[in-house]
Amino acid sequence: MRRLTLSAYQDPSVGRMLRRRLGVVFTAALLTPAFVLFFINSPDLSGEQVLVQRIAELRERLHHAEMLNQERLHDVIVLSQKFNILTHAGVGNLTNGRIPILSQETRELLANLSHTPDLHLPSIYSYLPHLLHTPDATTPAFKLSKGRHSATMVMGVPTVKRQVQSYLMTTLRNLIDSMSIEEMDECIIVVFVAEWDLDYVHQVASQIERQFPEHLESGLLEVISPPEEFYPNMDKLKQTLGDPMERVRWRTKQNLDFAFLMMYAQPKGTFYVQLEDDIQTKKGYIATMKKFALQKTSEKKNWFVLDFCQLGFIGKTFKTIDLSALVTFLLVFHNDKPCDWLLDHLVQNKVCRFDQSSKHCKKAKENVWIHFKPSLFQHIGTHSSLKGKVQKLKDKQFGKVQLYFPHDNPSAVVETQIKPYKTYTLQRAYRGESYFWGLLPQQGDMLQFTFDPPIVIKGYLFRSGNVEHPSDRFYNTTVEVLPVQPLSNLEDVQSGKYKTTEDNFIVIGDFDDMGVAEGKISESFGEIKTLRLSIHVESENWAILSEIHIETAEAR
Repeated sequence: MRRLTLSAYQDPSVGRMLRRRLGVVFTAALLTPAFVLFFINSPDLSGEQVLVQRIAELRERLHHAEMLNQERLHDVIVLSQKFNILTHAGVGNLTNGRIPILSQETRELLANLSHTPDLHLPSIYSYLPHLLHTPDATTPAFKLSKGRHSATMVMGVPTVKRQVQSYLMTTLRNLIDSMSIEEMDECIIVVFVAEWDLDYVHQVASQIERQFPEHLESGLLEVISPPEEFYPNMDKLKQTLGDPMERVRWRTKQNLDFAFLMMYAQPKGTFYVQLEDDIQTKKGYIATMKKFALQKTSEKKNWFVLDFCQLGFIGKTFKTIDLSALVTFLLVFHNDKPCDWLLDHLVQNKVCRFDQSSKHCKKAKENVWIHFKPSLFQHIGTHSSLKGKVQKLKDKQFGKVQLYFPHDNPSAVVETQIKPYKTYTLQRAYRGESYFWGLLPQQGDMLQFTFDPPIVIKGYLFRSGNVEHPSDRFYNTTVEVLPVQPLSNLEDVQSGKYKTTEDNFIVIGDFDDMGVAEGKISESFGEIKTLRLSIHVESENWAILSEIHIETAEAR
């Protein structure tokens, strides 16, 4: 059997041998239980289509594995060159008795593996020379990760401190809730906190830990932040495109943010999806993106970008093996143009000719930059990360974003002291016709639901805020009930398990950091006369109730 050395990997015949053997592995992989299950659960696809899609997926995984192998090969070559320099310099003279002298056999091996190069290959240091002075500049300053790898989809979600309101938690909740359990196992969401203030980074990470502990533990979610040393002196940038320097600094940092995030994500999976922290998606988006990507691969389409949203950089999907070209482009021109312009220029440089018309160029670009319709992502934020910029861009192909969730609630008299905005009344929200939008709740305000006759309630769900106004939530607000029977008859109350109010209501829950109150009601309470939400602190924002669900014993 031929022994594979470093030089052997550069032999084309060895490459062909490896491909032939990997082909056998591919054939075996098609008969695994996972494939059989995939086949059974795909009634909308013929057996041949499923087979073609599976082969396309394995082909993309092979390309990703080859990329990782090339990176490791590059690392070994660089390392061997370093050792070669040491051997020629006479390592034994530098040991002083502390480091063992290399044996003759080791010296010969290292000499065979490397040679002194005549060419200096460009690297990240060519475009960001300041990195040479800080070895840790390419290592995340903060990292919260379980080390998941070999994912199908890696999604990058950059986020920054916003002046008005943050949409991050709403975005993450939507991305995760729109996945199936199986999809959660084959994806990674990398939250990139693009701030140098580590106190703020820890604050965001702690909030994610509180809201999504199981998804951090499983490896679905990761949180990283870049070191400040990765960036050049932002006060010494060139003024380009006639933009104010504030905008130049903003877009330059965004280019470098995206480059850092992409470099971190590249080895983790087959496809990379660029997102933002103020978006919403649709149920089944992962399956749709994966199917579309594998379909184009199986059709032998040499695509560079799959576009699942018509706005900016949102929803732009790449094979991770292609990210190196994009990252290099972002690094080379980081001070010159915005990231979406650079992506367009890169694709144009790949396929367009200067001696042909713009019409021909547009058609050529459409072959490698393929748009999916209808869009899978919608931009919901109105306040840009650039200070003072209001951005009301919407993708018209996405359709309507769901702003409230209707339920068939039991008959009740609904009352509140909070003044509604226009027709967004509590009564309409309770009937599932809209959402409630109230003006500046005050301490002591209540939202009260009185049942006549009294009913047995199994559980409740109140969701405040919505995707367009995530900060319009209820804060410091409790859920309270008034049973028919006296509190003296309730053992759970008498034992101190529940707190009570001066007017004999039992406090059964409150709103969490995400503006949600959800829970079950003890059967021992029996019939309930009234359920209410009590506000204990004056709010700086208006408040929205986008979901009201009171579950009764009859509702099954």
